[in-house]
Amino acid sequence: MAKLKLIVSATSLFCTRIEWALKLKGLEYELIVEDLRKGKSELLQKSNPVHKKVPVLLDDGVTIAESKVILEYIDEKWKGGDFYPLLPQDPYERAQARFWAQFADEKCVFGTWGACRAEDGLEKEKAVETALESFAYLEKQIEGKKFFGGEKIGYLDLVVGWIPHFLGVLEEAGGIKIFDAERFPSLHEWAQNFIEIPLIKECLPPRDMLLNYMTASLSYLRSLAANKP
Repeated sequence: MAKLKLIVSATSLFCTRIEWALKLKGLEYELIVEDLRKGKSELLQKSNPVHKKVPVLLDDGVTIAESKVILEYIDEKWKGGDFYPLLPQDPYERAQARFWAQFADEKCVFGTWGACRAEDGLEKEKAVETALESFAYLEKQIEGKKFFGGEKIGYLDLVVGWIPHFLGVLEEAGGIKIFDAERFPSLHEWAQNFIEIPLIKECLPPRDMLLNYMTASLSYLRSLAANKP
């Protein structure tokens, strides 16, 4: 079997979920780390000419881009037998997992980032409140369950798996507070269970590196906004 290659950025939460999936499936892969501060490599631009973003999976001559698409590709190609299943087998449950994964990325990831970027004052307060409303939906989904996938982690766990490690970094860099045990007790318990899984923990980037990157990114974006005519 040809060796898989995964193009990533060391600070991207969208990349970490693909590493988790490959490890759960027991697949060997080569990690190609992009330093996006120095620009995008020729390989990345050739592999993902539409968006020119990480992650990108290279599999025996074909390229797959966009993290949730890659997750589904991995689960569809390496299924049955001893391969770990990511998506549920039941069609309705599979559709629900996809729906909430899309919701989590659109509303929770980008909602949190929007709150971090918002100007202090009323704008930031409104952005935080909107993000809180989105996380409340995830809280309802995980109530009474150990993982979103049931007793074992699955597709949706991987998609929202950024919460235990990345969210605190974003909160600190952006001067906001969204996630706490009192407001989201079930989600908080899930986060603790999830991040203690050795396979999950070993793929997480260093927190200091993430914080430096996020702080620098926000500072750069704010300077651009301040210099707009």
